[in-house]
Amino acid sequence: MTSIHMTSLLPTHRPALYLAPMQDVTDLPFLKVIHPRGGADVYVTEYFRVHPESRPNAWILRSIDENPTGKPIFAQMIGQEIDALVRTAKELLEHPVAGIDLNLGCPAPVVCRKEAGGGLLRNLPKVDRILGALRDAIPGRFTVKTRIGYHHHDEFPQLLEIFRKHAIDALAIHGRTVEERYSTPVHPDCVKLAVDGLPCPVIANGNVVDVPTGLAYLEKSGAAGLMIGRGAIRNPWLFAQLRAALEGTPPPAPTCRDLLDHVLLLHDELAASATRFDELGHVQRMKKTMVFVTQGHDPDFEFRIRRAKTPDDFHSACRDHLDRDDPMPPAPQEGSRVFCGFAELLA
Repeated sequence: MTSIHMTSLLPTHRPALYLAPMQDVTDLPFLKVIHPRGGADVYVTEYFRVHPESRPNAWILRSIDENPTGKPIFAQMIGQEIDALVRTAKELLEHPVAGIDLNLGCPAPVVCRKEAGGGLLRNLPKVDRILGALRDAIPGRFTVKTRIGYHHHDEFPQLLEIFRKHAIDALAIHGRTVEERYSTPVHPDCVKLAVDGLPCPVIANGNVVDVPTGLAYLEKSGAAGLMIGRGAIRNPWLFAQLRAALEGTPPPAPTCRDLLDHVLLLHDELAASATRFDELGHVQRMKKTMVFVTQGHDPDFEFRIRRAKTPDDFHSACRDHLDRDDPMPPAPQEGSRVFCGFAELLA
């Protein structure tokens, strides 16, 4: 039985498609440019860092208050101090959010050292207390994004018991442990375990890089939807392509030149949003996105983007590799720096 709170948000005729939050990438300018390419059904903000002295980040709040997509957006928090998390959740509920999401999955070492994000999975009694306090404090939708354990996926059944206890409204599962980061195949069997054992919708996350991997993950897990981050940053038409596959309609077939137009539009949206524009700093900001976009193309594209320092470096690399009518590569190369193990979903 699915949550009444969530069913009003999700499509009734097909699996739901979520944009996964990625810090310093999936911000307001990114939402503005990805949604016209098909976009997600549900969005999740970059995480709000929460500690006793914190207040909600004004830039991330703009993604909520100026949400350009017309679709529901959840405010995600990361932290481990219970009173601060409760206070911040109440502050975020004063904005037009679809609900509050707690990050239990970020594997960044600096986050885990602070016992936040994925680091909390080493302390399940504390996870239990945090979820209980937030469930009591949040009258509407309260969701969680998690990994399947810290050290090993054998930890996941105990974690599921905690999620079941606190009646969360949806669970997004990145199907790797924290220690596996992004360098292994995902474990769809763990996602299926959650699907079979929880009353709320379960959303599968991790290693969806194209339509075949997305469909395979759904088939193997039985999940109510997919959450996609890196794959959609690399291919902003991926949501539209998956939606077409699920609904039996013709999919978009973007060319490299279409991708170039997308990159240049994002470049301009980010520049327009800058309080103080610094052209060299802007190149570095674009590289946070381009490290995903370059995958599956000529390796020289990534080589030049990673070494770009000036606007001329950046734009010439993009033009030389994307200003053509060839079809955009449908998937990244397996075993790259940022996409690993996705072929296992097709096995």
